[in-house]
Parts: sequence; structure tokens; C-alpha cells
Amino acid sequence: MQDLWRLSAADLAALVKSRKVSAKEAATAALSRLDAVNPRINAVVDHRPDEVLEQAAGIDAAIARGEDPGPLAGVPVTIKVNVDQEGFATTNGLKLQRDVIARSNSPVVENLRKAGAVMLGRTNCPAVSYRWFTTNLIHGDTKNPRDPSLTPGGSSGGAGSAVAAGIGHIAHGTDIAGSIRYPAYACGVHGLRPTLGRIPAFNPALPERPIGPQICAVSGPLARTIGDLRLSLAAMSARDVRDPWWVPAPLEGPPVAKRAALSLNPDGLETAPEVKAAVVDAGKRLERAGWTVEMIENTPPLREPADWLTKLWLGDGYEAQLAAAEREGDPGALACLRGNRAKVFPFDQASYSKALARRATLTREWLQFLEKYAVLITPVSGELPFPDGLDTRDDASFARVWRAQLPQIAIPFMGLPGLTVSTGLVGRSPVGVQVISSRYREDLCLLAGEAIEAGGVPPSPIDPIT
Repeated sequence: MQDLWRLSAADLAALVKSRKVSAKEAATAALSRLDAVNPRINAVVDHRPDEVLEQAAGIDAAIARGEDPGPLAGVPVTIKVNVDQEGFATTNGLKLQRDVIARSNSPVVENLRKAGAVMLGRTNCPAVSYRWFTTNLIHGDTKNPRDPSLTPGGSSGGAGSAVAAGIGHIAHGTDIAGSIRYPAYACGVHGLRPTLGRIPAFNPALPERPIGPQICAVSGPLARTIGDLRLSLAAMSARDVRDPWWVPAPLEGPPVAKRAALSLNPDGLETAPEVKAAVVDAGKRLERAGWTVEMIENTPPLREPADWLTKLWLGDGYEAQLAAAEREGDPGALACLRGNRAKVFPFDQASYSKALARRATLTREWLQFLEKYAVLITPVSGELPFPDGLDTRDDASFARVWRAQLPQIAIPFMGLPGLTVSTGLVGRSPVGVQVISSRYREDLCLLAGEAIEAGGVPPSPIDPIT
């Protein structure tokens, strides 16, 4: 049973619940895998083996008493360092927050614990979770296990790298502008950004977030199978009264016609040939699974919501964010803020009012479009995963990165769900597609995702390439 870390979360939980494998055996295998490969990729930046084994022992004891251990019984999962986990620092990649020790769990951590998961370790992110690359001055560089010359993605880069390398079966991530979807894409796994309000969020150790992050940022899972995303979404989305945005929406909506739209160049995105080929291939996979697929020229707007999202995210309190980044001295965080200054500053009350008014208009347009199609398939990015550190090379490279990420940045402004499905490799570079559906219809994202996944995915978990 030394290779328990290779199993899907669903298969491992079934073995634990049936007492064919103990949670302690699963935890021991996960810790051994972490020890074996994490030094090469630096995906997990804080973990406590004794506590991991103690959690697992609690699961085994519950099973021995005849209690239901939960749907994720004994499944090792990782938690991103930007959410509260009791007893750990919520650093968000910052030296400035190394002493922000959580005294209680965030709702998503609490929900995973209640579902029987075992918290394996804390995964890395860039400073302030600003970038699609993962390095900082407190925890260091995270590497992509498929190719260290490529970004592991960000801001949940540690999550994507860990799950691709077999460190944990599910990884928690957060997403305000692609921070779940892009690491999944870059590391060749799957990642789900749920609808705003689906998974409860709150960090008791930190000040309340501004309204932009409140209405655009979400937590969600990364995993090696779509089935594990489905399982983890159900666990993560349980009610928690601490989040006023949480919505008690059913996980399964009413049946709709299996109709998908495909867009190769949404809102004028410059799309690389290999990325276009992946979108076309995903459409063929859907057709083979009985979907009606239509190639479309025009989607609802992406550029305008992407601009508003950037303003809400970085423009609100811009000077305070810049001052904090200067105190931290992190080059990536400074590049992000300085490179976007002209777009987001000043952001006054009139701009705020217009942003929220336009949000209603643009969301309505998207919801009407998604009444016609169950899902929309787009590129995740206009390019294959970037060379690591590309955004800090020069101004042209910074602009290139932000230009390519249009499909990721836009969707959160409307609060819509988006799923990255990894579909293959171009050399050593992963490629995949984004699946978008209407609010609280993650079930449609996952349904389409399963059909696309069935056509083939990159092998995982993998041993890191160095």
C-alpha cells in the first residue's frame, strides 16, 4: 500500500470507509511522498507530520466507533497559505504576515475537516496572491513538476504543483483572476472556480476584505480527476454562517440540453495555434459524448469585465497596497501594482459606482447567453504556460502576460463558475480548456468536464522533472 498517494480521492475514501486501508496508512503514504518530492518543487511550505497523523488517528477512531467519517474520509488535502488554518500563519506569501497566526479555521478548512479530510500541509502562493507565478521572499520559489522552466501558475501555484506531483489528493486554492484555473492549466491537472457564494469564505485573523475581493474572490478545489473536483466541491460548500455571501443553492440544477458553444478567440483574444487546437479537440470530445457543439464568433464581453475586475481588485486602496508591497520589497508584487497603475488609479467613488452598475449589466448579458448554451468552451489562456518569471522581465513581457489571461480575469467580475480541464501535452507543456457555465451550475461545468476528460489527460501524478 506504499502507493496510496497515487489513488483518486474518491477511491481512497472508499478504502478508508470500508476499513481496507486506515487513514493513518493514507497519511503516512502522503507524508512519505511529500518528503520524497517536495524538496524539488517547494509546493508545500509548512506542514506538521505529528498533527497529520493525529488527524488521521481521529478518523480511524471514528470509524471504529461506527461513526460516518464523511465523504473525504482520510483523504490528505493541502491548504493554500492565504486562508486561516488554526495554529498556522496566514502569510499570503508575505514576510509582513509571518506572525498572523490563525486562532480558528476558515470556513473552507472547517468544511474539509468536517468531511473527514486530513490537512496535509500549506501550499505556496506569490506575495499577496497577485501573480500567475509563485515565488515570494518568505517561502521561496515553487517549481512546476512537469517542467521547472515553466511557471507552476499562480496564485495557487503550490496547490497545482502539489497535486500534480502526488502531494495530497485534493488541493485547496483561491481565485480572483485565474488563481485556481491557471495553476491547474500550467501543471496539467483540473481546477474549479465555483460561483460566488458557493463555498463560504472568511479569514478571522485578517481585516475584512474590500468589496471587490468580497464579490470576485472564491475558494475552490484542484484535483487530478473531475470526479474528485465534484466530491471536494460538495464538501467545501457546506453552510457556514460567517460568510454573508454564501448561498444555499443545490449542487445539481435542473436538466438542460447538452449544448456547448466554442470560442477560439473570445473578444479578440490572440490565441496560439496549440491552444486553439485544444479547444477544437475539446469540442470533438463533447460531440462524441452526445453534446451539440457550435463554434461561435462572438461571446458576451470579456475585455470590459476584465478591466473592471482589475480596477476592483487592485484599484481599491491602491496606494495602501503599493505602500505595503514596497515595505515587503517583493519584486513580483511591485511589478503587478506598478504595471497596472495607469489602468486602476485613481479609483474614486464615481468609478466604484459605475463598476457596480456595469457589473449588473454585464452579468445579465452573460446569463442570457448561458440560457442558450449549457456551457461555453474557451482557452484558459491565449498561450501555453509561460516561462517562469516572464512577467518581471520587462514591460512588454508584463503586458503580454496580462493580455493572454483575458478569459480568466473577466469571468470573476460576473461571479460565474469556470473549470480548467487539462487535455494533453505539447512537448512537456500542458494544455487544456476553460469551461464556463451559468451561476450555481458547476454541475454543468463538471458534466462537460467529464466528457472532455474522457478523451485523455496528461499522466498524473508524476515525479517532478528537474
